[in-house]
Amino acid sequence: MKKILIPIFSLVILTSCGTSKVAVNDKSSSTASGSSVFKSDKGFQSAYQTIKLEDLKKNLYVIAADDMEGRDTGSPGQKKAGVYMTNYYKSIGVSFPKTLGSYYQKVSAEYMKQRGARNLPDSENILAFIEGSEKPEEIVVISAHYDHVGTRNGVVYNGADDDGSGTVAVMEIAKAFQSAKKAGNGPKRSILFLHVTGEEHGLFGSEYYSDNPVFPLANTVVDLNIDMIGRDDPENRGKNYVYVIGSEMLSSELKVINEAANKKTVNMELNYKYDDPKDPERLYYRSDHYNFAKNNIPVAFFFDGIHEDYHKPTDDVEKIDYSMLQKRTQLVFATAWEIANREARIVVDKK
Repeated sequence: MKKILIPIFSLVILTSCGTSKVAVNDKSSSTASGSSVFKSDKGFQSAYQTIKLEDLKKNLYVIAADDMEGRDTGSPGQKKAGVYMTNYYKSIGVSFPKTLGSYYQKVSAEYMKQRGARNLPDSENILAFIEGSEKPEEIVVISAHYDHVGTRNGVVYNGADDDGSGTVAVMEIAKAFQSAKKAGNGPKRSILFLHVTGEEHGLFGSEYYSDNPVFPLANTVVDLNIDMIGRDDPENRGKNYVYVIGSEMLSSELKVINEAANKKTVNMELNYKYDDPKDPERLYYRSDHYNFAKNNIPVAFFFDGIHEDYHKPTDDVEKIDYSMLQKRTQLVFATAWEIANREARIVVDKK
């Protein structure tokens, strides 16, 4: 997540930042205007159980390894991480958008320079895609940034939580949807797995995508953004929780859907502290979901809080709570499953 300087430090405010068995309640319910797809949906349950702690850990140990050199925007280390990610998608049979022609969407140095970046090289967003079976023109976006802050004074900032945790969560969610598709239970709406670059320098990758969308923004149903979900903050130490930000800013249905998905699956505490417009951290504006929200697309941002290793070289894989990472990943998957498969597209009825 992009760092921000708040008034106590500066006068300038920057606006950019073994498998656990989790029971699924099979009782039917409804969410907003569309009937719930959970019910006794064996397709959902089978896919949900493919989200494994061991796989999240395996991928994160690669993405946040020292040889990725902190994944700074456009750096050799970030490009190496990108190759690992695209090879992963190939291995599970998830391709890229046909109109794009590859997994890569170039974000040029010139584009980033025009938005205030200094001396950043060309970089790339990475896009993987599963086409919907009934409403393929409607797109559910699941996003995370895969860049971090690189190496400083010879010390690698691995960014295991920020945002290695979100990166591997998106990869695991893609695997779950692909397993459902192989079993004949693919999503009705299309799913775009969007790994963006340049977040730490100014949300550049997501801004570039919103300026140059591979799929029309008018057809984009939601962005579920994952940025730091592998740790806890001092305020919630040891709790079973996740911050959810922005879920009711643009749609009266998205928060309801997410809460229903939570109750049916991991049953975590959903903390809405940062939904307060007066909160000085301004987190609604500081991660990649905002470039969708400003285009009137409903968003939900999943986040674990500001912990003591945020933007420090000590944000390492050994400090990740992999059980919590798994649960939060499962929650995002359950929310995405509902949105992708419900009869009605979620409404946009707030400004």
